[in-house]
Amino acid sequence: MVGCRMATNNGKMLARTIAKALANRNINIISGLAVGIDTYAHLGALDSGIGKTVAVLGSSVADEEIYPMRNTRVFERILEKGGAIVSEYGFGSRPEKHHFPARNRIISGLSDKVIVVEAKKRSGSLITANWALEQGKDVFAVPGNILVKNSVGTNNLIKEGAFLLSNIEDIFWK
Repeated sequence: MVGCRMATNNGKMLARTIAKALANRNINIISGLAVGIDTYAHLGALDSGIGKTVAVLGSSVADEEIYPMRNTRVFERILEKGGAIVSEYGFGSRPEKHHFPARNRIISGLSDKVIVVEAKKRSGSLITANWALEQGKDVFAVPGNILVKNSVGTNNLIKEGAFLLSNIEDIFWK
């Protein structure tokens, strides 16, 4: 599950609710630990108590190199609850701008299906969706208000053929 860093309150609530519902069915949630939708996807899985969550980082997995640092507690909770933190970057690797689009291929690669909750017209979330399509994975997008910029990318994904996610059951029919 991926989406905007500068997510709306509605997007955060949807990400957390969807992730918890999936985790309650023992489905693992994979995201990137970024602020916004990623954080709330991880939190939803952690709320479940059943499912696990995996954070794919664009930096090292060393405690002092967690990015973003404000998600240190989420990082710790993921490990406490038996989830995983993964990265292709070794110790001492600082977060670099080019690391994040690259790590998106890992997020999609580890996933059976990719859900995009909010995405602007140009978004790293769309990079993840494109990787998923290239890897033969199903992409789901949560539709949004046509007047909100965080919905432009998800609405465009739906127009281009992504599966519309209007309720949790949509994930299971495809």
